Amino acid sequence: MNTKAKSAAKRQFGLYCETAFLPQGWCSGVRLEASSGRFTAVEIDATRRPGDQPVAIALPGVGNLHSHAFQRGLAGLAEQRGPTGDNFWTWRAAMYRFVARLDPEDVEAIAALAYAEMLEAGFTRVAEFQYLHHDRDGKPFAAPAEMSGRIAAAAAQTGIGLTLLPVFYAQGGFGGLPADDAQARFVTDPDSYACLIDACRAVVRALPDALVGIAPHSLRAATPEQLRLILPLARDGPIHIHIAEQTREVAECLAWSGARPVAWLLDHCPVDRRWCLVHATHLVPVEINALAASGATAGLCPITEANLGDGLFPLDAFQRAGGCFGIGTDSNILISLTEELRLLEYGQRLKFEARNVGAFASGSATGRTLFEAALVGGARALGKATGLAVGCAADVVCLDADHPSLLSRLRDSLLDSLIFAGSVGAIASVWRAGRQVVRDGRHVERPAIMAAYRASLGKLLA
Repeated sequence: MNTKAKSAAKRQFGLYCETAFLPQGWCSGVRLEASSGRFTAVEIDATRRPGDQPVAIALPGVGNLHSHAFQRGLAGLAEQRGPTGDNFWTWRAAMYRFVARLDPEDVEAIAALAYAEMLEAGFTRVAEFQYLHHDRDGKPFAAPAEMSGRIAAAAAQTGIGLTLLPVFYAQGGFGGLPADDAQARFVTDPDSYACLIDACRAVVRALPDALVGIAPHSLRAATPEQLRLILPLARDGPIHIHIAEQTREVAECLAWSGARPVAWLLDHCPVDRRWCLVHATHLVPVEINALAASGATAGLCPITEANLGDGLFPLDAFQRAGGCFGIGTDSNILISLTEELRLLEYGQRLKFEARNVGAFASGSATGRTLFEAALVGGARALGKATGLAVGCAADVVCLDADHPSLLSRLRDSLLDSLIFAGSVGAIASVWRAGRQVVRDGRHVERPAIMAAYRASLGKLLA
């Protein structure tokens, strides 16, 4: 972490907000005070003090619970129809071809742009599902966490909070099928994975409030015995896994085990609040209820799931069962918190031919309901409390009250309008751990970040 970022994290600052979304709801005249990157005071009906920076509308930053940062460089490059039709599996082949060309410098440059865009979109922390571990020939780097260290460097440059999730990827299919050559950069075993986790904890040590969890890639990439061996490595940290994303995956899991993926996982692993089941798109009612009861978070990535043709998550039934969900950007084809939430709701509207499905309770505002769910689910999945509250990281997203979509809006209509009528520019500024990282809608380091990204993409796509 550079000296500038360290000094900013320690500096005390105050914001005076005309209106702010606190854990108890909307409040007026809110004064936020922070030191060493955390809120030390939250005052309601306060008066502005000398040195306070005035803002109109303040929201807490939201956690992005699922990202493959390097895929930002692939965005838009897999949109040509193949000779036999396209699906997740043909997209994966294109992704493998892209990943085969990446050097550590490329990963850092692409991740930095992705993280800058996340901050501009109102995400202040990211769970990086990091499965690119080895060199281009599939051989380990001299430093086991070389690639994860590049992710940490991108987080340091941009200021985003990081929950690093090194991925365990050992097999090529259900039942312990061997991985193929295209997966060579991902593959590890329980012993080398334990070393990787230790190395990752070392590389994030300099980042403020960084956290390392674990991520078995999927049930098709880890055997039951391997899962048993790696789960203790999480300690008390988060555990994330891809699951039930595609119908083919469900069919293959049934053929292997006689059970659907989520049902198998809940029956064989100690799934609890530390877990995030990413996608969980294809569920039957008994799985919906069991997943909700487990306390695990469903990690939804509506833009990616739509782009890949995965299907629609059963949001209405999951909400009614009391389930917890959060939002991720996954393939990073488009990084936007509002677009993710909007598409989540619109998918349900198209499915049920109804409106305000995500609100689910009479009189509830849909935008607020979805935003609060993303806030709570993101915090649970990333292992860090969030919100405009004493003790939480000083992460603040400030809206432009003069943006056309927000004019004359009050309280819940602000979130409804931001999510369903907002466009680029509605977010004016962002503070992360007390450091202003977005000003006038753009990341403060965007020129340097773009220069490095442009150089990498020019090389990769030449």
